[in-house]
Amino acid sequence: MKTKLYILIAVFFMSLGVNAQIDRSQQPKPGPAPKISLEKPQEFELKNGLKILVVENHKLPRVSFNIAFDREPVLEGEKAGVTALLGAMLANGTTTISKDDFNEEIDFLGARLNIGFGGGSANSLTKYSNRMLELLADATMNPLLTEEEFQKEKEKLIEGIKSDAKSVDAIAGRAGGALAYGKHHPYGEFVTEESVEAVTLADVKAYFEKYFTPNNTYLVIIGDVNTKSVVKLAKKHFKNWEKAATMTTEIVEPNTNPEALEINFIDMPNAVQSNISLTSNVKLKMSDPDYHAVLIANKILGGGFNSYLNMNLREEHGYTYGARSSVGTDKYISRFRAGAAVRNAVTDSAVVETIKEIKRFQNEPVEADALANAKAKYVGDFVLALERPSTIAQYAINTKVNELPEDFYATYLEKINAVTIEDVNRVANLYFTADKARIVVVGKGSEVVENLEKTGIPINYFDTFANPVEKPEFSKPIPEGVTAATILESYIVAIGGLEAVNAVNSVRTAADVTIEGMPFKPTAVMKTMAPNMSSMEMSIEGMGTVMKQKFDGSEGYAEQQGMQRPMSEEELAEKAKEKGLFPETYLDASTLTLVSLTAIDGVDVYKLNVDEDSYRYYDAATGLLVRTEKSEEAQGQTITSVQDLSDYREVNGVLFPFVQKITAGPQVIGLTASEIIVNEGVSAEDFK
Repeated sequence: MKTKLYILIAVFFMSLGVNAQIDRSQQPKPGPAPKISLEKPQEFELKNGLKILVVENHKLPRVSFNIAFDREPVLEGEKAGVTALLGAMLANGTTTISKDDFNEEIDFLGARLNIGFGGGSANSLTKYSNRMLELLADATMNPLLTEEEFQKEKEKLIEGIKSDAKSVDAIAGRAGGALAYGKHHPYGEFVTEESVEAVTLADVKAYFEKYFTPNNTYLVIIGDVNTKSVVKLAKKHFKNWEKAATMTTEIVEPNTNPEALEINFIDMPNAVQSNISLTSNVKLKMSDPDYHAVLIANKILGGGFNSYLNMNLREEHGYTYGARSSVGTDKYISRFRAGAAVRNAVTDSAVVETIKEIKRFQNEPVEADALANAKAKYVGDFVLALERPSTIAQYAINTKVNELPEDFYATYLEKINAVTIEDVNRVANLYFTADKARIVVVGKGSEVVENLEKTGIPINYFDTFANPVEKPEFSKPIPEGVTAATILESYIVAIGGLEAVNAVNSVRTAADVTIEGMPFKPTAVMKTMAPNMSSMEMSIEGMGTVMKQKFDGSEGYAEQQGMQRPMSEEELAEKAKEKGLFPETYLDASTLTLVSLTAIDGVDVYKLNVDEDSYRYYDAATGLLVRTEKSEEAQGQTITSVQDLSDYREVNGVLFPFVQKITAGPQVIGLTASEIIVNEGVSAEDFK
């Protein structure tokens, strides 16, 4: 299967979601702020300190219960992961109800109940509200914390950590927080295999006893209830929850912002694109006078499709599928962040353009239309959100936890619409900085560092756990005698030898296909016949054949959902370059460039440049092809398609990769061959 085919598959499945959407790029002009009337919750407090907030709403026969803990940040230290394990074990039975009985009853009632370390919720029809409140109280006060469940959740957490070890985005998130706040700050520490292994069930139980207490807890009840009756029920079900002593936690100061802009680089040799994030710590509370102006300012800079960052990095330059910014609000400390996932080749350019847009945002007044559109979006989102009981519950909790004025949400839209161009410019210079900030870049150092150095911004290097390191050695010396020609020869020998390879006249592959984020599981049948005929048909159960691509040696077409499109002249010319079923048998070594001896997932590989923006990677030890990489234009965007090949198996004396993973932009497609047949089951008619 060739790179162009992978891009076709990726674009097709992305289009399934895109074509059905409405174009929302043109936002409506803001009108007068709607009058917001939020019913004030009735407040009660039990003797044990549990605070109850009730809002009656009789529009629908439903009730929602929300539990929120008002705690100081928790530092887990050498046993980071204990709160994650505790949270995962909750709502799986209680000391009075087994796990199976508990879950079966929730399902039978058509209800939902969830609890984590940060809080919980339950909702049901009104007629089941008494039982749901009882179950929520039982799950909150008397969770079933068993060794069996503990070991199961521990294994799952460790498996997740292992899976994230090769994820650029996961590493960026982990290291970004650690570099910004410090690894010994609650917001900067992270979970590792070692810290999880150190956690015991006794630790989990100790955390539960310490942090699940009524005197730092809110219970918010919203829906079709009678206040007096439901408070009586809450007292009944929560009265045995024992009050704990007031806790005070000593929190270390977070890292300070650097004195000047710097790049913090983390090398990920397997990265097919870079994750860049300009970040600086800010102190912004919801109760601060600047809060509403910062919301609007962020919407204009990077909070939506038409934002400064997205229009530059995505629309103007095509560096990324989306660029965003955010400003956190927190009672203690938070961050301003701006960035995107971009192609390796434009990492330095994306950094420069991000800085440029932030400085433009600080120095130039925003346009009136941009301000009006940002306000309109907030007004619309706010009004729609009011339809959800969970929103009203969160507003009630926010008001208490963040010590907000009672009319904070009633006057929310008035304050949004009162934000001026001058306000945006003022807060842009207070909270959005491109001077005293870190630009955390996680990417393939061998391809991006040289150009990053040309920006003139100082670079500090860190490992994937945010520990400072020396500048890595991105490529190794190429052994004497190794050339593009010897690499191609080694590959042919590795897969079975030239005689066996030349004996292959056709290949038929049946494969199961997985597409991240897609609920269906397609299957594909791919056929090739010498010298360069190819066919691919993809099917989905219940839908039949959804996509084809055919090339008979001179003409070809692509078909999606019954719509057929002939191959363009450019595509036909690309196909005509193929002279056989194995490119290594016809590639001219004198036209190839041996770029480097680098590494993929810790394995040494030779990187060959085939032509412009096209590379092939061969295992230095085995000689096998392990990756291809090509950048092409598709739907107005440059898509870098990376094909990883593994699980080589012998078929008719020749090794074939039975597992392939194709990454094209944000789309990840997996193909696992169930059968590969050589020199059988393929005819010229298959390519018509």
